Amino acid sequence: MEKTGTVIESGKFIPLSVPSIKGNEWNYVKECLDTEWVSSTGKYVDLFEEKICELTGSKYAVATVNGTSALHISLILAGVEAGNEVLVPTVTFIAPVNAVRYLNAEPVFMDCDDFYNIDIEKTIEFIINETIVKDGSCYNKESGRKIAAIIPVHVFGCAVDLEPLIDICRDRKIKIIEDATESLRTYYTKGKLKDKFTGTIGDLGCFSFNGNKIITTGGGGMILSDTPGIAEKAKYLTTQAKDDNISYIHNEIGYNYRLTNIQAAMGVAQLERLQEYVDIKKKNYFRYKKLIDRINGLHLAEVPGYAESNYWFYSLQIDKNIYGMDKEELMHYLSLYKIQSRPLWYPNHLQKQYRNCRSFRIEKAIFYHEKTLNLPCSVSLTESDVDYVVEKLKNG
Repeated sequence: MEKTGTVIESGKFIPLSVPSIKGNEWNYVKECLDTEWVSSTGKYVDLFEEKICELTGSKYAVATVNGTSALHISLILAGVEAGNEVLVPTVTFIAPVNAVRYLNAEPVFMDCDDFYNIDIEKTIEFIINETIVKDGSCYNKESGRKIAAIIPVHVFGCAVDLEPLIDICRDRKIKIIEDATESLRTYYTKGKLKDKFTGTIGDLGCFSFNGNKIITTGGGGMILSDTPGIAEKAKYLTTQAKDDNISYIHNEIGYNYRLTNIQAAMGVAQLERLQEYVDIKKKNYFRYKKLIDRINGLHLAEVPGYAESNYWFYSLQIDKNIYGMDKEELMHYLSLYKIQSRPLWYPNHLQKQYRNCRSFRIEKAIFYHEKTLNLPCSVSLTESDVDYVVEKLKNG
């Protein structure tokens, strides 16, 4: 088969991940327009926060303009200061790493496990062997810096195995900030965390409602906390830290990070269909997996057995020696049939701006980066779409 830059077949384009806008979005947004409540106050902002609390079991939720802003504020609320260190995964979208830098703190990069999540065993090994406790806090032996927090990212909707991490972080006063931006509706099914949702385990949790997430507000994010003072401070900081909004008194540096009522209205409508979306994604995942795992050299990544995933993304693992193409060649090949795919993020410890930061025993991240390609996973994906993608994989 000729693999040039020319599209081989016309017809339907199958995108990687796009939203589904088929519920009450138009009605709720129209209400905002009709009533002229379009900015960062209005009934839908409050309602969206309430609905997220109902879903996750969190006591408090504070809506933000995007997931990155939620991470930034959460790091501030966790007490992270300039010169502190924060443990981060190298396999993640770069946003949580950048948020650490916003505070002039230092990221320390950890490896991934077989679910693309932060490797808990290696992370605990690092904390035990590479740090000391001094004055009740945790310090990096090598750098002498205080380790203030860790950001576990629930990658592609798969829950991080957080249970073994909780006690050691609590003992050493390392705050856990969950990046649950990709894992709305993922919850634990075993162990001490059974029935708890991602984003509710750590000291703070963060969600994103970007256009490619399982539900979307176009942009948008959320901070979760069970502590009333933390939630109140989050709302204060995200609304420009107004101490007197009549006289414009601001006693702290604040941020213009609040979600608009229009976006929240869309979020409320999207939440009404969340379970339907999860069911579709789960069904398509297992259809993909059944068909792909029959193809020599290809394997669809597993999800953890200790949690119920939201099946946000589908990660194809490629053995070039058997299949005959690597991820870049396969991505180009699929594009000729108007099938969009994406490789795993470039490991963050290798990014130009972070190459001088410390990393600890990173091995699997490199391995999976070289062999992973994410396949189309939109809620609108049909069985025939899945079959078409698999057919092209089979004929590759």
